[in-house]
Amino acid sequence: MTIPSQTVGPFLSIGLPWEDGPTVVSEGTPGAVWIRGTVTDGARDTVPDALVETWQADPDGRFDHPDDPRGRVEGFRGFGRCPTEPDGTYAILTLLPGAVPGTDGRTQAPHIDVSVFARGMLNRVVTRIYFPDNAEANAADEVLSSVPEERRHTLIAEKTEDGYRFDVRLQGEGETVFFDV
Repeated sequence: MTIPSQTVGPFLSIGLPWEDGPTVVSEGTPGAVWIRGTVTDGARDTVPDALVETWQADPDGRFDHPDDPRGRVEGFRGFGRCPTEPDGTYAILTLLPGAVPGTDGRTQAPHIDVSVFARGMLNRVVTRIYFPDNAEANAADEVLSSVPEERRHTLIAEKTEDGYRFDVRLQGEGETVFFDV
């Protein structure tokens, strides 16, 4: 007997948003920036019912998590969640992250980890947002350096008036780089 596989249904925007909104920090927080973008599929059509989740360090590169090897720092949730709008857009208000420890005593460039869930996908896809203001740190980042040079631009956000733009292309030409985690 075989059982058909199931895919994530179009319920993400109904069942998973938080009551306090898609923000990591509250409006009015000093230094807060918006991360905005659009999620598109392989045909470049917008995905109106995806869910974008972010996880990041605070501006000092620390986590409010017991597994932070430097010790937990309390008070910064570091996690955001936003369903896409009918036009495929999302927006998360946060603070820019600091550099975090890497391997062999190196540091990783400031980045935000991103997961995207959408109908038709059996598993989430995982990527990172890097920032153009950190060119030197980006060049030394072991994860970003492992990505073929011609595809690295898909991981670097564009500066905007009130933050950054990071579009996610799920497949096809210009597909965002996703990591096997």
